Amino acid sequence: MADTQHTQCCVIGGGPAGMMAGLLLARAGIRVTVLEKHRDFLRDFRGDTVHPSTLRLLDELGLAARFAALPHTRLERRSLRIGEKTLLAADFSRIPGPYNYMAMVPQWEFLNLLARAGADEPSFTLRLGTEFTGLTTESGRVTGVRCRGTDGVEQVVSADLVLACDGRGSAARAAAGLRPTDMAVPMDVWWVRVPVAADARHTSAVSGRFEAGRAAVCMDRGDYYQTSFLIPKGADERLRTHDIGWLRTHLAELFGWGDDVLAAIGGWGDVKLLEVTMGRLARWHIPGLLALGDAAHPMSPVGGVGVNLAIQDAVAAARLLAGPLRRGRPATADLERVQRRRTLPTVFTQRIQQREHDTLLAPALDGTLSRTPSHLALIDRFPVLAGVAAYLGGVGIRPERAPEFARR
Repeated sequence: MADTQHTQCCVIGGGPAGMMAGLLLARAGIRVTVLEKHRDFLRDFRGDTVHPSTLRLLDELGLAARFAALPHTRLERRSLRIGEKTLLAADFSRIPGPYNYMAMVPQWEFLNLLARAGADEPSFTLRLGTEFTGLTTESGRVTGVRCRGTDGVEQVVSADLVLACDGRGSAARAAAGLRPTDMAVPMDVWWVRVPVAADARHTSAVSGRFEAGRAAVCMDRGDYYQTSFLIPKGADERLRTHDIGWLRTHLAELFGWGDDVLAAIGGWGDVKLLEVTMGRLARWHIPGLLALGDAAHPMSPVGGVGVNLAIQDAVAAARLLAGPLRRGRPATADLERVQRRRTLPTVFTQRIQQREHDTLLAPALDGTLSRTPSHLALIDRFPVLAGVAAYLGGVGIRPERAPEFARR
């Protein structure tokens, strides 16, 4: 028989949404257990952008100094090169206030920071190496989760509320019978590390290259470029029949990198595939369970906004559900309030991403890109609009502030 433990809130998934929700609810005095199937947070090619709204949130939580001590770089502007023209797409320095930049920090460092802050709270428990295996229900309501630790022993964690924060391929979402409506995307992404040449000038920048027939984006991470090479949706297996020199040639022509650094891409084993999905649940919840972040609305990697939206979801959920959790089991109406609060910014952001897909990425990949999309040309012509674009991407139309109970 499986061991049974009880907590007020069980969070499935130790990503940005899960860790932030767990920390905030613990600061409200709620007993929280976060289940993360991996034994640590150390994984490559995760969203490493910390947006201005998240930087402000960390300050409100009393974590600004801890964050400043992490290895990170500042991004103030985002530029694109479309054909032979380089243009400014976003200028974060125009955002009012002290957090007028985007921080680039390895996500495992950010998650470890949240884990350490959570460990300061007596009601917070993080269980690494614990995999979700199913839900427990009673009379149509989710009452907890089944999970398995590294010892292979199955356990049950009963809970007044379960938060599904386990990402775009959410097992908890599937177990709850929730299915997102998929949106068409034109691409998948190859992730690869390219070392920075010893004599290279660091820019701490994110730069994109878009031409008729190919597209790529790279982030200067200090000693390497975290590089995404976009491929047509579903083309991974076909394109890997090329010699690895095919990819090296494309990257050399797009970014001007020499053979000395591109030799680090030794073979296709160094190239990781991100199968891009995008969609949204019509209903984020069933009685006793609420999905947040990519579990509720898988995001395109365009703009790197998925992490920011996930964190904003977590803040809204903590503020709206801490009271109901103190009183017992949150009602379905309480969960619905969270979805209503977060639907507008989600829909707005996904529509912006769809516009980028339709006007820039799809034409680049199918070879029909012949001119700068009109909205990007307008932003480049009027610099104040680059500030507006940065605000919409870096702060959003409904930014969430730290609840009073969580501030330090």
